[in-house]
Amino acid sequence: MTLPRRFFPAVALLLGAVSVSGGCSTTVEPVAAPPEPTREWQQPAGGTPAVTYYSYEVVNAYPHDERAFTEGLTFKDGFLYEGTGLRGASSLRKVALETGAVVSSVALSDDHFGEGIAICGDWVVQLTWKSRVGFVYDRDDLHLLRDFSFATEGWGITFDGSRLIMSDGTSTLYSLDPETFEVKSQVDVRDRGAALTGLNELEFIDGLVYANIWPTNRIAMIDPCDGHVTGWLDLSGLLASRPATGRVDVLNGIACDAAGDRVFVTGKWWPWLFEIKLVRN
Repeated sequence: MTLPRRFFPAVALLLGAVSVSGGCSTTVEPVAAPPEPTREWQQPAGGTPAVTYYSYEVVNAYPHDERAFTEGLTFKDGFLYEGTGLRGASSLRKVALETGAVVSSVALSDDHFGEGIAICGDWVVQLTWKSRVGFVYDRDDLHLLRDFSFATEGWGITFDGSRLIMSDGTSTLYSLDPETFEVKSQVDVRDRGAALTGLNELEFIDGLVYANIWPTNRIAMIDPCDGHVTGWLDLSGLLASRPATGRVDVLNGIACDAAGDRVFVTGKWWPWLFEIKLVRN
């Protein structure tokens, strides 16, 4: 069987657990102007922003369905919402955090490869990889409300309180109207002047877009206003304290519990979901 381009060879890894300090913002209603981005960097002479580097501490680890090829992750009202990929196995799920049990789910048809998800008010929005179609579900019972189309591949998506922000695997972030899904603007993401590609799963936290960078163990912190990378979180060694006996794939999945001031991360086929705390280097 030919594996999809973004499939990585299964490897045996060891897992550890981790939570980001500082509040995180995923407020979805009412629609309002996005909050002013929180910056921990200063603008040096020459116009290139300084970059802050972070490692992590493990706060907690929760069971995660190791059959889930995680492509999207978010958190709302005590539950995780997760989008999974691979054709024939793609789904949208509502998951109990503490146990990893799937409370409810809906399967995508076999011709769709599920991708990133975002909560937008009472909706859950889900992308697909190459089908150029997205789906909108009722957040309570996950029944399908509508679909929409877009012009690129779909990788990650998040909501900043006023607009949807979407990635397509390139260095571009797109801002979408949350009602019409029309692209309103776009920004090129740059790390110290160089284009940053591989923007994957996204989460909006404290005014910044956190992006898994495929296929690495790093998360970029991006100012959505100008596309500058303002920080890097290195999650190398995350798997060191928790053994994984089955196959695993790359780090992918960031979720923020704004009320509880917690951040969660996981990966494709990982048996653990980790709460982490950032440690500034």
